[in-house]
Amino acid sequence: MSPFDIAKRKKELEALEKQTLEESFWNDSKNSSKVLGEIKAIKSKTNQYEEIEKEITNLAELTELVELEPEEELVKDILKNTSKVQKELEKFEIMTFLSGKYDNNNAIVTIHPGAGGTESQDWAEMLYRMYTRWANKNNYEVKELDYLEGEEAGLKSVTFEIIGENAYGYMKSEMGVHRLVRISPFDSGGRRHTSFASLEILPEITDDIELEINPDDLRVDTYRASGAGGQHINKTSSAIRITHIPTNIVVACQSERSQIQNRETAMKMLKSKLLNLKEKEQKEKIEDLKGVQMEIAWGSQIRSYVFCPYTMVKDHRTNYEVGNVQAVMDGEIDAFMESYLKMKL
Repeated sequence: MSPFDIAKRKKELEALEKQTLEESFWNDSKNSSKVLGEIKAIKSKTNQYEEIEKEITNLAELTELVELEPEEELVKDILKNTSKVQKELEKFEIMTFLSGKYDNNNAIVTIHPGAGGTESQDWAEMLYRMYTRWANKNNYEVKELDYLEGEEAGLKSVTFEIIGENAYGYMKSEMGVHRLVRISPFDSGGRRHTSFASLEILPEITDDIELEINPDDLRVDTYRASGAGGQHINKTSSAIRITHIPTNIVVACQSERSQIQNRETAMKMLKSKLLNLKEKEQKEKIEDLKGVQMEIAWGSQIRSYVFCPYTMVKDHRTNYEVGNVQAVMDGEIDAFMESYLKMKL
């Protein structure tokens, strides 16, 4: 079926659940939180495995029945359910390979438009919508952390968190430059434009991971949030911007109700960035923290979205492509993620 060892996972689950029965278990909140998270992740995978196994057994029994007494409607049901189980199996197989250190964590995503003003800012907003729709389809929660609106349309930058199991494991496949080709709605001459936007993806670092940050290395600025209204409504002077002076890393948060909450969230973002940098300690500072940081321009894109003169979305790393651009923009991007993850196996 897949390299998922159900017996081994059940033994791991049993050992973890035994820990929760120890008297001292709840004394260490960080450890107990970590153990409970591991229990939840293992249960989720074993339950999915057993559900798929049950469906395959049922299909096998129905197939034996139809071989003895052929029935057209039953054959149609078997074919339909076989296709459904195959898709579930492929998704489960990808999930079992998400075993990286932070794959199970929430994902912190930042979108930056490239050069080109309104065009690229509008494209950045379109990508934000696409990932929000993808998250909703997959039962993830989206929490906006910082939003800077564009001058005429779109956005100058947005940072948001995708919350749920394996969010980072899936979203890490989206890091890089995304290219759009379309007839510009902002060009009175109706000319074709090419726009770029980049995605930075980091895992949320959980409380059980220790990372010492010297308070003297931080510059904390308070400012008035400047959202577009609607979902970006915090207008009090409670937004927080933190600069880590030695690395010049800047994080900002304006989504919470209070200055204290915004500071806590911003520190969480900073912790994620600094730990990522620390794990790549042999390389340059800020570039390495963000992975391979390419120029947000022609030739550096990981994926192209073409609206005109034809419709196509193509991933340049895997060569996977589809013709239905609108479906992709509505969040149908699982196949792109899965083809990339399979390539990396």
